[in-house]
Amino acid sequence: MPTRRQILTLAGAALMTGTTASATALETVSPAAAGFQPDLDQRLAAAQAAGRLDGLHGIVALRGGRIFFERYFRGPDASWGTPLGEIAFGPDTLHDLRSVTKSIVGLLYGIALDRGMVPAPDQPLLAQFPEYPDLAADPARARLTVGHVLTMTLGTEWNESLPYTSAANSEIAMEMAADRYRFVLDRPILAEPGQHWTYNGGATTLLGRLIERGTGQALPDFARAALFDPLGIGATQWTRGHDGTPSAASGLRMVPRDLARIGRMILAKGQAGGRQVVPADWLAASFQPRARLEDGRGYGYHWYLGRFEAGGFWRGAIGNGGQRLFVWPGIDLVVAITAGNYDQPEQWRPPTNLVREVILPALAG
Repeated sequence: MPTRRQILTLAGAALMTGTTASATALETVSPAAAGFQPDLDQRLAAAQAAGRLDGLHGIVALRGGRIFFERYFRGPDASWGTPLGEIAFGPDTLHDLRSVTKSIVGLLYGIALDRGMVPAPDQPLLAQFPEYPDLAADPARARLTVGHVLTMTLGTEWNESLPYTSAANSEIAMEMAADRYRFVLDRPILAEPGQHWTYNGGATTLLGRLIERGTGQALPDFARAALFDPLGIGATQWTRGHDGTPSAASGLRMVPRDLARIGRMILAKGQAGGRQVVPADWLAASFQPRARLEDGRGYGYHWYLGRFEAGGFWRGAIGNGGQRLFVWPGIDLVVAITAGNYDQPEQWRPPTNLVREVILPALAG
């Protein structure tokens, strides 16, 4: 079977932006200075020895905006299905974020909305795509709004549970379509919009199109100017699909420290470097539970909402293979994780075990 990258991309079709290292260094402190027990490495080693952290590539944990725990490992990696070989990961090693990209696009939409460049969530979806008058004339689709895109509650047919090597996977089918946007908008309607959450990379693709159309910039360029540079984020890559479109759903590559910077900005209610980077009201709206997943987690505007027994409620971004950004406002904690367990059924376990068995139990007091 062809790899995901062979299906989705042209050879070498990736965009690199930014400098090779983060623009400003993050301060590093000891675990004790951050209010954690000093035995984090022992906890980590015990979990690794028990085989509970297999496939982890990088960990960056911040409290009070400062790094108190940062570790990298060695292991095989891939980018969109193309093997990269055995990698000795470090602070400057770019890593696939996969669907963490979706949550970052959600932030970009809020920035563009604040600038009056994209439609508000309550606006009709098909009105934003006048090139498809036949779809807009469908009464059933007239009920679709931008908000249904942001919450992945379109009620249309979409299935990403199949392997990403299969043309029957909806994201792959979208990438192979002659017109990716028509493909997403023309899916059969199965339920009333707003009633059910269905994981849908096509929804993020629509957001990326609205951002590009409204700002007049390619998605990576707007991300660099509006979010990455203000946060001091260094080099990034954005993989393109077969038609040259940067993948809004899963194409971003970034180092873990810079992913943690996004979490730090969230804890600061959208501020960084003395300026408001993401509107605080957009963050508040993004973290409202607007849909319920089968496992009990909530979903806002492209962000997951959950709770661990220790640490309390978190807001997070989740990507295939074990990519994670967890943010705990109640304890001022950010954890960014990269891993290489792509497409594996139990891929969720290593990052969850890391949080539950290593980091949160070490919180002092």
